[in-house]
Amino acid sequence: MGTAATQTPRAVQRRGGDVMSERFKVTARGGDAPPRAEDACRVGTMRRIAAARLRYCGLEAMAADVMVIVSELLTNALLHSGTTEISLCIAVEGESLHIAVHDGMPGGAAPTTADDDAESGRGLLLVEALVKENGGTWGTSDAGATTWCSLTVPTKDRQ
Repeated sequence: MGTAATQTPRAVQRRGGDVMSERFKVTARGGDAPPRAEDACRVGTMRRIAAARLRYCGLEAMAADVMVIVSELLTNALLHSGTTEISLCIAVEGESLHIAVHDGMPGGAAPTTADDDAESGRGLLLVEALVKENGGTWGTSDAGATTWCSLTVPTKDRQ
């Protein structure tokens, strides 16, 4: 009897289409109450799924920056929107990787300068820096209900 060779799936170099599209429910927050632990854990789960999908699509060179961006945008939606549902969509559109977080709640996101001793408030500054470093743009749409960014997909010679 012959033995079957174990093969690992190869990454597919994707140049167009959805990388991932996920939607999840959260409990609406009131006032300054922290998010429920289950809701906060969803941010980490989505970050890990995004990294795995990028690797699968042959875009692992972008995974570290995308994980930070996804984490910051989802955390902002969870902390500041008061929504009960958040969606994350990542897609390759032409030569760009497009990331969008939709919380359905109007209100613009803008980078702010945090005090030196503040424990939060620098997330969008970090997103802005990573987007710029990756030759992209970012903003909000749907009256602020969606925060998005586009990063330049590295070519093989730039990876």
